[in-house]
Amino acid sequence: MRILIQKFGGTSVQTKENRTHVIKQIKRAKENDYKVVVVVSALGRNPDPYATDTLLNMVNYPSPTNSKRELDLLMSCGETIASVVLANELRENGVDATALTGAQAGIITNDDFNEAKIKKVNPERIKQELRTYDVIVVAGFQGRTTTGDITTIGRGGSDTSATALGASLQADFVDIFTDVDGIMTADPRVVDSARRIDVVTYTEICNLAYQGAKVIHPRAVEIAMQAKIPIRIRSTYSDDVGTLITFSRTKDVGIDIDDRLVTGIAHTDEISQLTIEIKDHEDQATIFDIIANAHISVDFIHIGPDNVSFTVPEAVTDQAVQLLKEQKFTVTVRENCAKVSAVGAGMTGIPGVVAKITTALRKENVPILQAADSHTTIWVLVDEKHVKKAVNALHDAFLLNELSVYQARVEL
Repeated sequence: MRILIQKFGGTSVQTKENRTHVIKQIKRAKENDYKVVVVVSALGRNPDPYATDTLLNMVNYPSPTNSKRELDLLMSCGETIASVVLANELRENGVDATALTGAQAGIITNDDFNEAKIKKVNPERIKQELRTYDVIVVAGFQGRTTTGDITTIGRGGSDTSATALGASLQADFVDIFTDVDGIMTADPRVVDSARRIDVVTYTEICNLAYQGAKVIHPRAVEIAMQAKIPIRIRSTYSDDVGTLITFSRTKDVGIDIDDRLVTGIAHTDEISQLTIEIKDHEDQATIFDIIANAHISVDFIHIGPDNVSFTVPEAVTDQAVQLLKEQKFTVTVRENCAKVSAVGAGMTGIPGVVAKITTALRKENVPILQAADSHTTIWVLVDEKHVKKAVNALHDAFLLNELSVYQARVEL
């Protein structure tokens, strides 16, 4: 039995017209002799009536009276409704289909309500249903605890549901359908010359996702990587195969990868840089304990003998500053910053990449406030007002506008 996982986001299933394109994709997979497990998100986005944020508004979220366990009961309704609606329309179009909740599909999680982690997937119910039906429509974003409570998996949870099911069913592919036709070399709203990447490695797309690219959730990629299940990022409205995410940039075994230093440029804005004066090593530990206890995520960390600096999202800047000042720390805040990241497996061990970045930004008069690097990513912190110039400068510097770099094709 050949199994294909297809995941459709909220905009893809939002309207009956959009769902006709979804049904076309499902039928096309069937014609290629696949049994299809379809994972769906809630219908549409706020203020659509069954979108997750709309449901949360019904209980005045966030409110001190909200129960996390009950919020999961409420939030799971959107995906459940979407699965039933799509399964019914598939049957109306002559496709044997049935709907399952995440719990019925065998997704077992821990009891960290609203941000549950998948502990295991028992695929036996799906396998049983596939003997009768050609298509199983599963409500994404949800599962259940071992004691039977409904849980949700957090933002990006439908992507995670899809790859977890793909891993448990040993699917040929996990197809993530969106309103774009693949992963781009940069945000096309920022870079006019951004191009689609045909093949990208798991590591590269994880880094791009963590640095601001929002096409797929990095947790989903990590699950697929562990199970060696290839992912394709595709458009709901096109027959193109989109971007393949796998271990290598080429589908041919035994040949060297192309000389591509950087695969894409990602960016994240609306962040603040905090610099805190310190007296000794004990201050260093105290600062990070304060921030950790407040569940504030920090990035771009620099620890020196006289100060500590890091970035936080603008939304929690005031909270972080207040907590530190309460402990008598002197804090300097630089608001309206952005992180620009150059990501590529090809840069590992190659000299001159940082020089190319600094030269490109200097030519555009973009000051670098801070920098950091790993084997596959180099980050620079800049003023938010310079983010468009910075992203375009790096995109041009690494020749990412040259389509010839991305010619490898992978057929359905």
